[in-house]
Amino acid sequence: MRHIRNLEWRSLFADLLLLISGAIISAAAVIIFMAPFNIAPGGVSGVAVILNHLDPRLPIGLMILLGNVPIQILGFRTLGGWRVIIGTIFYLVIYSAAIDVITPYVQNIDVGQNVLLNSLFGGILQGVGGGLVFRAGGTQGGTSTLGRILQMRFGMPLSTSTLYTDTGVVVLAGLVFGWEGALYAIVALFVGGVASDYVLEGPSVIRTATIITDRADAIAEVIMAEMGRGVTAWQGTGMFTEKSHTVLFVTVSRAQVNALRLLVQEVDPNAFMVIGQGHVAYGRGFKRIKTV
Repeated sequence: MRHIRNLEWRSLFADLLLLISGAIISAAAVIIFMAPFNIAPGGVSGVAVILNHLDPRLPIGLMILLGNVPIQILGFRTLGGWRVIIGTIFYLVIYSAAIDVITPYVQNIDVGQNVLLNSLFGGILQGVGGGLVFRAGGTQGGTSTLGRILQMRFGMPLSTSTLYTDTGVVVLAGLVFGWEGALYAIVALFVGGVASDYVLEGPSVIRTATIITDRADAIAEVIMAEMGRGVTAWQGTGMFTEKSHTVLFVTVSRAQVNALRLLVQEVDPNAFMVIGQGHVAYGRGFKRIKTV
């Protein structure tokens, strides 16, 4: 029991370290590479950069924090309470504070005047920070939280819903900074998404899990209830032991792999699980099959 508690504390400490590191890296991306060149990084952060440009008296970090208040309240009511959003809130507090605290110390850093180069590096850092946050089981708030809400309510893929919300910010940036600035923002968003994918688990899109267990009903129930994913089961026989077991098959997104592992481990520590990589999945909760 003491060993299990130590593992839990170590896991919690590792998650907190990932959230703090992701927040500081993302903050550096905004204040060093993006905001000085009027590049809106999408989401609430992009809106905050635009507001700061219109009125420099409005701190970027404070605007990000205030802008996330109604979104996180909605997430609290929709996604399942504190358990779902606590990591996001912790990240947002560190991220917002880091932006306003670090800004005076980095204003004299010269990273050159090439806006394209700065949008690339800003996007990479944002993606790395986001990937670390996702690995810790949190989100970057803002459009990420809205995307999860849209996914739950309407079955819209997370990537699609986030694209819609970020597109609105990019259009706003185009109206304020000019359409060339909007194009740089799109570059930063695209590069950030690619970087986040590689940090999280590599370039593939989905993960498939094969689980061999003697507690199939309990595992399937918790996966369907907690993760909203369908589970397929069939009977199998261990050729060495000649014992019958149930084989479960489930497809999840990259960001759900760690949650799946923890859920299976909690229900059946003796379960055997193999995680495979997939490129794309068609069906409910993923991409829809287009019909002619």
